[in-house]
Amino acid sequence: MSSAPAPAHGEHSQDRRGGLAQPQLLRGEDYVADATRRIHDAKRRVLLTTLTIAHDHRTDDLIEALVYAARRGVEVSVAADVFTYADAAGTFLPTGYRTKLWRASDTLASKLIHAGVHFSWLGREKGLPWRGRTHTKFCVVDDTAYAFGGVNLDRKGVENTDFMLRIADARLADDLETVYHQIQHMNVHERGHDSLVYRYGADRVLVDGGIPGDSIIYRRALLLARQSDRVLLVSQYCPTGELGKVISERENELWFNPPRNASPANRVLIASSMLWTGHRSMYTRQRYLHAKAIVFFREDGARTAITGSHNFVEGGVRLGTREIAMETRRPETIAQILDFHTRYVRGEGED
Repeated sequence: MSSAPAPAHGEHSQDRRGGLAQPQLLRGEDYVADATRRIHDAKRRVLLTTLTIAHDHRTDDLIEALVYAARRGVEVSVAADVFTYADAAGTFLPTGYRTKLWRASDTLASKLIHAGVHFSWLGREKGLPWRGRTHTKFCVVDDTAYAFGGVNLDRKGVENTDFMLRIADARLADDLETVYHQIQHMNVHERGHDSLVYRYGADRVLVDGGIPGDSIIYRRALLLARQSDRVLLVSQYCPTGELGKVISERENELWFNPPRNASPANRVLIASSMLWTGHRSMYTRQRYLHAKAIVFFREDGARTAITGSHNFVEGGVRLGTREIAMETRRPETIAQILDFHTRYVRGEGED
C-alpha cells in the first residue's frame, strides 16, 4: 500500500535530499533548559512561536536568554497567540483577573521589545475563542530546531506530560524560518495559507496554514489510520470526526485526558466528545496530558508516526487552526515516542 500520494489541490510540497538528523525527544523541562543554553550561545538567529508564553519560574531563564541574545545583536523573533491572555477558560473568570493576565502579558511583550526582540501577538481577542488560533510551537536557534511537540511556554505548559523533539539540521531550521515568516504574513492579513509539506527522506514536516476545513495533518493521519491494523493515540483530547471513526474500527489504544483532569471548558469538550464517539481513555494519571502523537502499526511490521501540535480532533480543522507536525517511519524516532508513552503516559518505570 502506498503512503505517498501526490499533493492534494491547494497543497504545496517541497523535497529535500536525505532524511533529517536524528531527533532527540525532550520532556518539557528538559526542552526549556536545553533551548535556554543554546539561546545563550546563539550566533545568528532565534525564532520562537508558541500558543502561550508567560514570565514565571519555569520560563524566567529562557526569557532572560532571549533578552541577552537580542542585546548581543542576535536576530531574535518571538510570536505568541493572544490566547495567552484571552483564552477560553478566561471567559469564565472575573474581569479583574483577565485584566491582570493582559497586564502581565503586555509587560512581558514590552520587556522583549525594549531589549530588541521582534515580538508580535498572533490572532484576535474577539470572536469565537478557538477560531483562527496559531497552535504551532517551535523554536529555532541557529541551525537547531525544537519542534513537533506540544509544550507551551508557561508554568502549566512546561509541567504537563508533554515533549518536544530537538533536531540539529540546518535545512529544517531554514524551512521553519520560512514557516515562521509565513505565519507572520498571514496573521497581518488575517487569513490562512495552503497546507505545506516538506519532505526529507523518510520524514515529512506537515504544516496546516489556518484555512478552515484544510488540514494536511488530519488528512495524513486519516490515510495512515485506514492503512493500519492497530493505532496507538496520545492526545490532549478524544479523537473526533472521520479519524475517530476509522480508529474505532481497528485495534486501538486511546490515551487522552479524562474529563476530571481538564479545565471547565475542556471538561465539557472532552465529555461531549466521548459521549458522541463512544471512545474511552486508558489514561488514569492526574498530571495533565498534553502530548500529541499517533503511531500506526501494520501486520507486515511497518510503523509510521505523526507527532506535533495537532490534537487529532475535527473541530480544530473546521476552525482553521494553524498546526505543525512531523510524519516519520524512522524506527529510532518512533522508539522514543513509544518509550515516552510507556514511561510518562502509561506510567511504567517513571522516576
